[in-house]
Amino acid sequence: MRVLVTGTAGFIGAAVAERLLARGDEVIGLDNLNDYYDVELKQARLARLLPHAGYSDHRVDLEEEGALRACFDSSRPERVIHLASQAGVRYSLKNPEAYINSNIVGFFRLLECCRHSDVEHLVYASSSSVYGANTNMPFSVSDNVDHPVSLYAATKKSNELMAHSYSHLYNIPTTGLRFFTVYGPWGRPDMSPFIFVRNILSGQPIDVFNHGRHQRDFTYIDDIVDGVVAVLDRPAAPDPAWSGDSPNPGSSADPYRVHNIGSHRPVELMRYIEIMEECLGRKAVVNLLPRQPGDVLATYADIDSLSEVAGYSPRVSLEEGLSRFIEWYKDYYSVSE
Repeated sequence: MRVLVTGTAGFIGAAVAERLLARGDEVIGLDNLNDYYDVELKQARLARLLPHAGYSDHRVDLEEEGALRACFDSSRPERVIHLASQAGVRYSLKNPEAYINSNIVGFFRLLECCRHSDVEHLVYASSSSVYGANTNMPFSVSDNVDHPVSLYAATKKSNELMAHSYSHLYNIPTTGLRFFTVYGPWGRPDMSPFIFVRNILSGQPIDVFNHGRHQRDFTYIDDIVDGVVAVLDRPAAPDPAWSGDSPNPGSSADPYRVHNIGSHRPVELMRYIEIMEECLGRKAVVNLLPRQPGDVLATYADIDSLSEVAGYSPRVSLEEGLSRFIEWYKDYYSVSE
C-alpha cells in the first residue's frame, strides 16, 4: 500500500514507518522537525528510514494547508496514519496555543485532505489522557470521557469528535488509538524513562510526583507498532449493534472506531523505578513531590475491543522493555559502565 504517515521523525511514527517499509509498503513521511525536543534525535530516527527505496521524506507543517494538500495530491496515499501532534501534558500548561495549532487546526487540515483524496482509512493517535477524571478501572472505550484535566487531553478528545463527524458526513473510515504511556528505544527525552535513567546514571535526584503513588499502563513500542499496523489493515466499519438510544462512545453507526492500546498491566511508579534500579545496578535518589496539575492518578487499559478487531495481544513485559531501553540508551549516548 501507499501509506502517508505523519510524524515520522517522532518516536512512534518512525517505528511504524520502519515496520511498514519492512513489509513492503510505500511510506510517504511527513514531519516539520520542530524543536519541542532534541532535533538531532529526530534526525537520527529519520536517518534509519531514508535509505529505504520505498520511503519519501517531506518537511510539512500540518497547519499549512497548501503544503499538506500538495503532498496528498502528488503522493495519492491509499491510507493515512496520523501520529504527529504537540505532545506532553505539562507543556500544555505553559504553551496552550501550540496544542490548538497542531492538534486542532492541523488535524482539521488532515481530515480535509483525506476527504478530498478518497483515503480508504485514517488511523490517528488519541491518548489515554482523554479519560481525565475517570476513576473506574480499567478504562474502557465505552466509558464517557467528557472530563479532561489538561488541554492536551481536551485536544485529543476533540480529534475523536472531529473524526466521527467526517466518518458520518463523508463516509471516511477512521480509527482512533488511545495510547497508554509508550516507552522503548528511540523514545522521547521529555518522558520519564529518559529523565530517570539519565539522572540515576549521573547520581542526580529524580522528581517523583504524587509521592510515587501514580500507576501507569506502560506499553512497549513494539507492542504499539503491532497494534497500529494491525488496525491499519482493518478499516473501521459501522457497528450493527450501535444504538442512538444507548450510544456506545467507542463505536458508531458510521465507519468509526476508537480503541485503547496499552499493556493491560498497570504498574505503580515506585515499582517502575525499582525495575530501572535493577537494570542499571544503581539506586535512585528520589525527590518525592506533590501531584502536578493535569496529572491523572492511574491509567489501566481495557484492550478487549482492539483484541477482538485486530487480534492485539501485548507481549513485552516492563522488565524486558526497560532492559531493552537502557541497553539502547547506553549505546546511543555512549555511556560507559
